[in-house]
Amino acid sequence: MARTGYGKRHAGDETPHSEADFAHLSARDAEIATFIDHLAVGAAMGHKVIAAEHPRYGQQAVRTSMGRLIEAGHLRWIKEHLTVEDNSMRWVTRTYWSREPKSPEWWAEFVRERHGRDVTDQYAPGLARTGTEEETEPEPVPEPEPVPEPVPVPEPVPEPEPVPEASAAHNTLARLRAADRRLALSERDCRALEPLAAEWLARGATPTDITEALTTGLPEAVTNPGGLTRNRLENKMPPKLPKAPGKTRLRARVTRAVMICGLCEEPETTTELINGLCADCRAECLAEEPDQVVPGAVPDTFLAAPTRPDAVPLRADEVRLAAGFAPRRRG
Repeated sequence: MARTGYGKRHAGDETPHSEADFAHLSARDAEIATFIDHLAVGAAMGHKVIAAEHPRYGQQAVRTSMGRLIEAGHLRWIKEHLTVEDNSMRWVTRTYWSREPKSPEWWAEFVRERHGRDVTDQYAPGLARTGTEEETEPEPVPEPEPVPEPVPVPEPVPEPEPVPEASAAHNTLARLRAADRRLALSERDCRALEPLAAEWLARGATPTDITEALTTGLPEAVTNPGGLTRNRLENKMPPKLPKAPGKTRLRARVTRAVMICGLCEEPETTTELINGLCADCRAECLAEEPDQVVPGAVPDTFLAAPTRPDAVPLRADEVRLAAGFAPRRRG
C-alpha cells in the first residue's frame, strides 16, 4: 500500500468485472491489467513495486506494459497543485485507473474537471508521487574475505530456554483463588480465559476491577469455576474506550491540474503527450510485441555472443586449462 492519501484511485464509477474486460490487450498486458485492477484503492502503483509483487514479470516488462495500458486509455498520471486552508501550497501526482478504456478526449475533460475540486480527505502533506516514489537500489554486497579454517572446539551445552513471563491477564486470573477460593481456576482455565481478561485490560479495566467483577455476589457453591468466570467476563465486559478526538483537517482544493507522461513524468505543458505518453516513451512501449517473446528464453542480445551447441563444453575446457587440468576427452 502507498502512503495514506496516495496510491491507486478510480477515475469514475467502475462497471462489474467480466471476462472481456481486457480482451483487447495482448496476453501480457491483459495479465498485468488484471493484476492492477484487483489491487485495492490506495495500493502503490509504481512499476517497481508492482514487479516486486507480480509472480511472473520483472520491472522492465511491467514498465512497458503499464505504458501500453496508458496508451490504451486505462491509466493516467495527473499532477495537481493544491492550495490548503492555511495558505500553504504543494504539488502531488495522482494515479487514476479505469477498468473501461477511456478516450484521450475523456481524459482531457477529466483533467479539466479536477480544477476547483475539494480534496480535503485525499491529500497528505509534502511533495510526493502517488505511491511511486523512486526506490533506492540496494548497495552491492562485498565479496566475503577468505575465512581461515576454524579450530574445532567442543560444542557448548545449550542452556535451557527461559520460561516466558505470564501476562497481566493470566496473573489476574491465577490470583482469583487468593481472593475467593470458590474461583480456584486451573492452569487450563487461565489459558483459555486469558484473551477475555486481556480485552478487559485493553478497555481500561484494572486487575482489581476484574477481580471485583468476578468475585462479587458469588453463589454459596461454585461447581464450575471456569464456566462461571467465562460467563461473567463476557457479560460484564466494559465498553471500548472512545477514540481521542482527532485534529480537524485543513481544507484543500485543486487550483491547477496537468497531465504528465506516465513513464518519464514530463508535463503536457512542456512536451506533447499522445494518449498520456510523450513521443519517446510511447515509441519505447510500442516497439516490443509481448506475444512474440518466448517465456523463459534469453535473447542473444543479452549474451556475450550467440549461443552454439558446443559452447558449454568449450567453456568448460577453458576453465579446466586455466586451473591446470587437462581438457576432458570426448568421443
